[in-house]
Parts: sequence; structure tokens; C-alpha cells
Amino acid sequence: MNSVLTIAMPKGRIFEEAAELLRRAGYPLPHEFDESRKLILFIEEANMKFILAKPMDVVTYVEHGVADVGIAGKDVMLEEERDVYEVLDLNISQCYLAVAGLPNAKLQDVAPKVATKYPNVASGYFREQGEQVEIIKLNGSIELAPLIGLADRIVDIVSSGQTLKENGLVELERIVDITTRVIVNPVSYRVKHEIIDDLVERLSEVVTRGEGEQ
Repeated sequence: MNSVLTIAMPKGRIFEEAAELLRRAGYPLPHEFDESRKLILFIEEANMKFILAKPMDVVTYVEHGVADVGIAGKDVMLEEERDVYEVLDLNISQCYLAVAGLPNAKLQDVAPKVATKYPNVASGYFREQGEQVEIIKLNGSIELAPLIGLADRIVDIVSSGQTLKENGLVELERIVDITTRVIVNPVSYRVKHEIIDDLVERLSEVVTRGEGEQ
């Protein structure tokens, strides 16, 4: 059996926080690991291979089995709806999805336009509210949409709210809280369940200790 565990992780804040959790769980990840520009890293001491990917791609790699385990935001899980196991909430990179727009701006009477990176989540939310909207899919700088007249509202991730404020937007509705999760490929779990269970147990202990210290 191949005992190397392949983990897909996104670069950025989630990567840094997840790497620190892994260190606290006893995995010997060198600190230069955080600064590497390589896309595939093998940490021999930990018997782990890391694939560094775009956040939305992490779940794809795990679903297709090129990664056994993934570290992914709940926002990605909600949007992508992939065939993976969600096994642990790491309780890091806390934020939330929200509806935002220009203050006091009037909505169009028929099918207001909503710009977002999360078309599935946004469509489902407005459908639950009984509102018919037109979704415009964007990949970045979502805050621009109301400013240039492309959309009446946006649905996007909010952390501190500073980006909204700097662009003259206000939060209108909070949709769902987001944290980072550990996800597992179903086939990998059957083949490497002992290694994966050990990883999840060790990370769970770290997360529990962290919550107790808050």
C-alpha cells in the first residue's frame, strides 16, 4: 500500500493557518515550506505530498483522487457540491457569505442583477427568499459590479468588512458562516483509512485545544 498521503491545499491565508495546525499536530513541516513557490512539495519526514492549488480546484483534485485529502473553505464546498467526505471543521479562516450593495440604491423592479463568484449559492439563497434575480458570474473584484452599473447587488465573502467599506458598499444580508474544512476522497479513505483517521484525530485535538484556549 502507498503510505504517502497527498494533500491539496490552497495558497494564502488558509495555507498558512492549516500548515501551522499540522505543525501543532506533530507533523514536521519546515517553515520554508510556507514560502515555497513550487506547486508540488514532498515532505519526506512527514511522508506527505502537498499539491498547492486554487481554492476552487482543491475539491476537484480530491474528488478525482489525485489528492487523498484536501483543505477547503466551506464556501467552496457549498458552491461545488462535490462527491467527497467532509470530516473535520478546522475552525480557521473564519468569514461569511453576505449580500452587499450601494447604500440606498433602488433595485430594479424585474430580476435585479446579482454579481458573484458563487452562482449556485447565490441562486439558492435568493430562491429561498422568494426573489427572482439574474446571476452574473465574476471571478474577481466583485465589489466593482455595483460601482460600474453591472449589478444591483453582490454576493461575496466578508471577513472584516473593510473591502466593502473602502468601496462604498454596505452589507445588506448575512447568508452563511464559513470556516475551513478537511475533505477526503472516498476511495482514498477506504485504502488509507488508518493514516487519514490519525491525521483527523490529531488535527481534531489541536482544534479542540485551540477552542479551549480562546
